[in-house]
Amino acid sequence: MAVTQILIDWEALETAVERNSPQTESFIESSTGQVITISAGEPDAASLKAKVAANIDDYVRVEPASSREQYRWMERFVGSVADEPLQQRLRISIDGKGAFRRFKDVLLAYPVERERWFSYRSNLLHWHIQTWLANHDLEGQCEPPWGEIAAPEELAEVDAPTPAPSGAAGEALRRQAREILDEVAPIDLPTAIAFLEFLKARGGGGLGVAQEPIEADEAAAVVAGPKIVR
Repeated sequence: MAVTQILIDWEALETAVERNSPQTESFIESSTGQVITISAGEPDAASLKAKVAANIDDYVRVEPASSREQYRWMERFVGSVADEPLQQRLRISIDGKGAFRRFKDVLLAYPVERERWFSYRSNLLHWHIQTWLANHDLEGQCEPPWGEIAAPEELAEVDAPTPAPSGAAGEALRRQAREILDEVAPIDLPTAIAFLEFLKARGGGGLGVAQEPIEADEAAAVVAGPKIVR
């Protein structure tokens, strides 16, 4: 199939590929290069959807980089961080819901690594755009502002740090705990404190020291604590 050259709005396409919300979908008009983004709940959502549906053969759905794919980018980046305390802190930050926000928050205090992350992510995002266009036999009449992208190389992985009983690694974990406590609602602080007191009473010997696992009913009893009238 012949490649179709179109005048692409590169900034709009980059934004569309970056988005992966289930409430948003984007399309590129295959003859003009115009990018249309439809966001559920927006006033023009219905009219834009009708416009695309009425001319469906003229539009190609933009495939954003999935959340899973972008999470793997974070994992590979974390594995390449040479600063052991920072690598451990980043590993903690990407565990569980809210991983993307916590990951970015941690990097705010490390401008060099933050810049390296944005450069790495941009290359992967632009490579995604380049391969997606090629797969749909589309090509920009003008070169994108970031130029042609070569297939990104794998980052060199640094050995994961082993937890230490004290020192910088332990301090990173304590900082992480303090940050979480800062976001806990005041009414829930007694419960959080009770659980921390429980862990302290168990005689934890620090990071890296094996502990008996907390049974579900044991933890639940501690978290429940005394009833608090809300």
